Amino acid sequence: MRTHPAPRSVARRAGVVVPIRSFTGGKQRLAPVLDPDRLEALGTELAERARAAAGGLPVVVVSSAPEVRRWAARRDVTLLTDPGTLDAAAAAGLAWCEEAGLERAVVVHADLPLLAPGSLLRFGADGDRPVAAIVPSHRDDGTPVLALPVRAAPFPFRYGPGSFHRHRQALAARGLGVRVVRDPTFRFDLDLADDLHAVGLHTVGLHAVGRR
Repeated sequence: MRTHPAPRSVARRAGVVVPIRSFTGGKQRLAPVLDPDRLEALGTELAERARAAAGGLPVVVVSSAPEVRRWAARRDVTLLTDPGTLDAAAAAGLAWCEEAGLERAVVVHADLPLLAPGSLLRFGADGDRPVAAIVPSHRDDGTPVLALPVRAAPFPFRYGPGSFHRHRQALAARGLGVRVVRDPTFRFDLDLADDLHAVGLHTVGLHAVGRR
């Protein structure tokens, strides 16, 4: 999977935060159709896609799962311990970006099969501007990508069903402009068995999907 280095000006300004609960236990609604080995293979490949999509931006992975930590240790990423919830993991990543002197955090979920190498660079280009970019899932429910300036920290992340609408309200309450991005590259997340079939992954042939 080829990646393209970020332009230096963007690389100085943004970091990519990837919370990963587990490669094997994070997508239990897929467990009826994927055995543990295939779940781990899928989770690993999706994490690789998220890392490559950063396109040279610094990446911080938030996880305490042993298999994720082993994977991250072999990659050029920073690893943080999972505080216990997705909201807290995103907040920890945002705080890391702030401490690293970055201006923007791009929080992306590791369940997006259509991500292309370097595709997240667009979310880092706003730097410290008082604007956030938010991607609703293909069901207009979840928040697969949320990019916001570190000046918004601490931010009240509210993942779970309906998170897109809660996040949009919270961003506006912080006085941030909100740009909604409906590009299917970032919207389509794997949550249900039907999602696997929709992109031809019922046999976990992820390596053949979404290559550009």
